[in-house]
Amino acid sequence: MGRPRAGGPVSAAGRSAAAEAVAIRARARKGLWRRVLAWLGVGSAVRRADARAALWAHGAAGEEATARLLAQLEAQGWRVWHDMRLHNRRFNLDHVLVSPCGTRVVVLDTKAWRRTWSTTVVAGRVHCGPEDRHEQIVKVGGYAAAVSTAIGMGDVVVWPVLVIHGSTVAGGHLETHLPGVGVAYVLDPAWLVPTLSAVPQVRHQLRADVLAARVDKVLRPYVQTS
Repeated sequence: MGRPRAGGPVSAAGRSAAAEAVAIRARARKGLWRRVLAWLGVGSAVRRADARAALWAHGAAGEEATARLLAQLEAQGWRVWHDMRLHNRRFNLDHVLVSPCGTRVVVLDTKAWRRTWSTTVVAGRVHCGPEDRHEQIVKVGGYAAAVSTAIGMGDVVVWPVLVIHGSTVAGGHLETHLPGVGVAYVLDPAWLVPTLSAVPQVRHQLRADVLAARVDKVLRPYVQTS
């Protein structure tokens, strides 16, 4: 099993993003004069910091929403970790999952994109409305490749998945091919649990335990630094 998470998955998911939002607001108000400006509702630096903090808080809320969905998979025997990193790397892994069959690891990233735009694939690249967001899925593919290398189990498949809150994902799910990684998935939240539940459900307790122990060994809690 993953490391115990006080308060359950929702308290762990998004904790670093939420902490960064608090830290940004605090730094912007450091010093008496800045506190006075903030109290008066003026000061461009404070306003910019509050806007940045709002984005971090929005991201944290998305991760918490994903964690609530993933709790359904935990009830089906999946092992789930939230807000982690590899022991020798600094990037944040929003969610990592091990399937009950012990042959699949999912590296899942949560995004909150513009609600009034749809997420589509255009010429093989992921777009949100008119904006090319393909670098986000490429980044998750890189995370998945790094996790696969760290695990070091050749018979285990590591899937990169992006779940999008806010923006509607065309058809509920999209697939795109990443060179050197394979297929990456972009999912609407409503498709997350059904898609992962469709993974071969031949349970293999021993194999799942071995894989989960290996994943747990290479993960560490993520702490935002800035």
